[in-house]
Amino acid sequence: MPKFLDGVSGFGVTFSSMFTKPMTQQYPDTDKATEPRYHGRHQLNRYADGLEKCIGCELCAWACPADAIYVEGADNTEQERFSPGERYGRVYQINYLRCIGCGLCIEACPTRALTMTNDYEMADDNRADLIYGKDKLLAPLQEGMQPPPHAMAEGTTDDDYYLGHVK
Repeated sequence: MPKFLDGVSGFGVTFSSMFTKPMTQQYPDTDKATEPRYHGRHQLNRYADGLEKCIGCELCAWACPADAIYVEGADNTEQERFSPGERYGRVYQINYLRCIGCGLCIEACPTRALTMTNDYEMADDNRADLIYGKDKLLAPLQEGMQPPPHAMAEGTTDDDYYLGHVK
């Protein structure tokens, strides 16, 4: 084969793909469903009566290799009860500028308060808006739930909540 054809043969892939139909995804217009096990945005879960599952233990923050989670715990009182048990997460923040989506925080949570949803659209034009607080992380109240602070269900203990006996 003559030497001058070596340069032209390199363009073979380019020329063959120039006339094929592109396989472009129309992302903003058509939403592609994510896989069920996809790890996206975090969510702080609630019990069936609306109390928060987070007990402010900070294990998720200690497990985070990127130091993206900040938790500040506080004590529950009988007048203001946000979770069953002695403590709750008064301040809970996740910095999505640092989060690497590894899921170690999920595995460290003893009450399954923290899980990951399939929501992947977290882009923003302001860096401060990518630090999510409890207002963005808490699961929405479902029908039959009342917003905390409120007392535990009558006749139950914190063990009943952790064992899933409160409906």
